[in-house]
Amino acid sequence: MRAARPADVEAIAELRAVVMRPDLERLGRYDEQRVRQRLRDGFSPRHTSVIVSAGTLAGSVTLRPSDSGLWLEHFYLAPALQGRGLGSAVLRTLLTRTDTSGDVVRLNVLRGSPARRLYERHGFTVETQDAIDVFMLRRPGSGPEGPHDQEPRRP
Repeated sequence: MRAARPADVEAIAELRAVVMRPDLERLGRYDEQRVRQRLRDGFSPRHTSVIVSAGTLAGSVTLRPSDSGLWLEHFYLAPALQGRGLGSAVLRTLLTRTDTSGDVVRLNVLRGSPARRLYERHGFTVETQDAIDVFMLRRPGSGPEGPHDQEPRRP
Protein backbone atom coordinates (compact mmCIF):
# COMPACT_ATOMS: atom_id res chain seq x y z
CA MET A 1 0.00 0.00 0.00
CA ARG A 2 1.04 3.56 -0.59
CA ALA A 3 -0.43 6.92 0.34
CA ALA A 4 -2.97 8.20 -2.17
CA ARG A 5 -2.25 11.33 -4.18
CA PRO A 6 -4.80 13.80 -5.56
CA ALA A 7 -3.99 12.49 -9.05
CA ASP A 8 -5.31 9.03 -8.06
CA VAL A 9 -8.91 10.22 -7.85
CA GLU A 10 -9.97 9.32 -11.41
CA ALA A 11 -8.42 5.85 -11.36
CA ILE A 12 -10.12 5.11 -8.03
CA ALA A 13 -13.43 6.54 -9.27
CA GLU A 14 -13.25 4.23 -12.29
CA LEU A 15 -12.39 1.23 -10.10
CA ARG A 16 -15.36 2.09 -7.85
CA ALA A 17 -17.70 2.11 -10.85
CA VAL A 18 -16.48 -1.32 -11.99
CA VAL A 19 -16.54 -2.93 -8.54
CA MET A 20 -19.88 -1.54 -7.39
CA ARG A 21 -21.79 -1.92 -10.65
CA PRO A 22 -23.19 -5.45 -10.08
CA ASP A 23 -24.54 -4.62 -6.59
CA LEU A 24 -25.87 -1.22 -7.61
CA GLU A 25 -27.58 -2.70 -10.68
CA ARG A 26 -29.09 -5.46 -8.52
CA LEU A 27 -30.52 -2.75 -6.24
CA GLY A 28 -31.71 -0.66 -9.21
CA ARG A 29 -29.38 2.20 -8.22
CA TYR A 30 -26.59 2.21 -10.80
CA ASP A 31 -25.94 5.58 -12.41
CA GLU A 32 -22.77 5.77 -14.48
CA GLN A 33 -21.97 9.38 -13.57
CA ARG A 34 -23.17 9.37 -9.98
CA VAL A 35 -21.12 6.31 -8.98
CA ARG A 36 -17.94 8.12 -10.01
CA GLN A 37 -18.96 11.56 -8.72
CA ARG A 38 -19.69 10.27 -5.22
CA LEU A 39 -16.08 9.08 -5.00
CA ARG A 40 -14.76 12.39 -6.32
CA ASP A 41 -16.90 14.36 -3.86
CA GLY A 42 -15.67 12.41 -0.84
CA PHE A 43 -12.10 11.69 -1.90
CA SER A 44 -9.56 12.39 0.83
CA PRO A 45 -6.02 11.55 -0.26
CA ARG A 46 -4.87 12.27 3.29
CA HIS A 47 -6.85 9.31 4.64
CA THR A 48 -6.71 7.02 1.60
CA SER A 49 -4.25 4.29 0.69
CA VAL A 50 -3.77 2.86 -2.77
CA ILE A 51 -3.33 -0.89 -2.98
CA VAL A 52 -0.67 -1.82 -5.52
CA SER A 53 -0.15 -5.25 -7.05
CA ALA A 54 2.42 -6.03 -9.74
CA GLY A 55 3.18 -2.31 -10.00
CA THR A 56 -0.37 -1.23 -10.85
CA LEU A 57 -3.33 0.15 -8.93
CA ALA A 58 -5.20 -2.85 -7.56
CA GLY A 59 -7.50 -1.09 -5.13
CA SER A 60 -8.04 1.56 -2.51
CA VAL A 61 -9.13 1.95 1.07
CA THR A 62 -9.93 4.98 3.21
CA LEU A 63 -9.92 5.22 7.01
CA ARG A 64 -11.56 8.54 7.80
CA PRO A 65 -11.68 9.92 11.35
CA SER A 66 -15.08 10.79 12.80
CA ASP A 67 -16.42 11.83 16.19
CA SER A 68 -17.14 8.20 17.07
CA GLY A 69 -13.99 6.48 15.78
CA LEU A 70 -13.05 5.73 12.19
CA TRP A 71 -15.02 5.08 9.00
CA LEU A 72 -13.72 2.43 6.61
CA GLU A 73 -14.68 3.68 3.15
CA HIS A 74 -13.85 3.21 -0.51
CA PHE A 75 -12.44 -0.27 -0.02
CA TYR A 76 -12.28 -1.57 -3.57
CA LEU A 77 -10.22 -4.32 -5.17
CA ALA A 78 -9.99 -5.00 -8.88
CA PRO A 79 -12.36 -7.89 -9.65
CA ALA A 80 -9.51 -10.09 -10.96
CA LEU A 81 -7.82 -9.86 -7.54
CA GLN A 82 -10.85 -10.55 -5.38
CA GLY A 83 -11.12 -13.87 -3.58
CA ARG A 84 -7.37 -14.40 -3.31
CA GLY A 85 -6.76 -13.16 0.23
CA LEU A 86 -5.57 -9.66 -0.69
CA GLY A 87 -8.63 -7.97 0.83
CA SER A 88 -8.20 -9.94 4.05
CA ALA A 89 -4.52 -9.01 4.21
CA VAL A 90 -5.28 -5.30 3.74
CA LEU A 91 -8.11 -5.41 6.27
CA ARG A 92 -5.96 -7.29 8.79
CA THR A 93 -3.22 -4.64 8.48
CA LEU A 94 -5.65 -1.76 8.99
CA LEU A 95 -7.49 -3.41 11.87
CA THR A 96 -4.27 -4.26 13.68
CA ARG A 97 -3.58 -0.52 13.71
CA THR A 98 -7.09 0.37 14.90
CA ASP A 99 -6.91 -2.29 17.63
CA THR A 100 -3.65 -0.72 18.83
CA SER A 101 -5.13 2.78 18.81
CA GLY A 102 -8.36 1.58 20.45
CA ASP A 103 -10.61 2.95 17.71
CA VAL A 104 -14.07 1.69 16.84
CA VAL A 105 -14.38 1.23 13.07
CA ARG A 106 -17.64 1.69 11.18
CA LEU A 107 -18.56 1.05 7.57
CA ASN A 108 -21.54 0.56 5.37
CA VAL A 109 -21.95 -2.11 2.74
CA LEU A 110 -24.73 -2.53 0.20
CA ARG A 111 -27.42 -5.04 1.12
CA GLY A 112 -26.68 -8.41 -0.46
CA SER A 113 -23.04 -7.58 -1.18
CA PRO A 114 -20.65 -10.51 -0.78
CA ALA A 115 -18.23 -8.06 0.90
CA ARG A 116 -20.36 -8.28 4.03
CA ARG A 117 -19.00 -11.78 4.71
CA LEU A 118 -15.43 -10.46 4.57
CA TYR A 119 -16.27 -7.78 7.13
CA GLU A 120 -18.06 -10.25 9.40
CA ARG A 121 -15.03 -12.56 9.34
CA HIS A 122 -12.97 -9.63 10.61
CA GLY A 123 -15.21 -8.90 13.57
CA PHE A 124 -17.73 -6.40 12.16
CA THR A 125 -21.31 -6.71 13.34
CA VAL A 126 -24.51 -5.11 12.07
CA GLU A 127 -25.39 -1.88 13.84
CA THR A 128 -28.36 -0.81 11.68
CA GLN A 129 -29.67 -1.31 8.17
CA ASP A 130 -32.10 0.16 5.72
CA ALA A 131 -33.43 -0.84 2.30
CA ILE A 132 -30.06 -0.19 0.62
CA ASP A 133 -27.25 -0.16 3.21
CA VAL A 134 -26.07 -2.30 6.10
CA PHE A 135 -24.15 -0.25 8.68
CA MET A 136 -21.57 -2.26 10.59
CA LEU A 137 -19.14 -1.63 13.42
CA ARG A 138 -16.10 -3.30 14.88
CA ARG A 139 -14.88 -2.72 18.39
CA PRO A 140 -11.13 -2.95 19.11
CA GLY A 141 -9.98 -6.53 19.55
CA SER A 142 -12.94 -8.06 17.70
CA GLY A 143 -10.64 -9.74 15.24
CA PRO A 144 -11.14 -12.74 13.04
CA GLU A 145 -11.63 -16.09 14.62
CA GLY A 146 -9.41 -18.95 13.60
CA PRO A 147 -8.27 -20.25 10.24
CA HIS A 148 -11.33 -19.21 8.19
CA ASP A 149 -9.84 -15.70 7.92
CA GLN A 150 -9.45 -15.95 4.19
CA GLU A 151 -11.67 -14.79 1.37
CA PRO A 152 -13.36 -17.62 -0.49
CA ARG A 153 -11.69 -18.35 -3.80
CA ARG A 154 -13.57 -17.42 -6.92
CA PRO A 155 -13.68 -19.98 -9.73
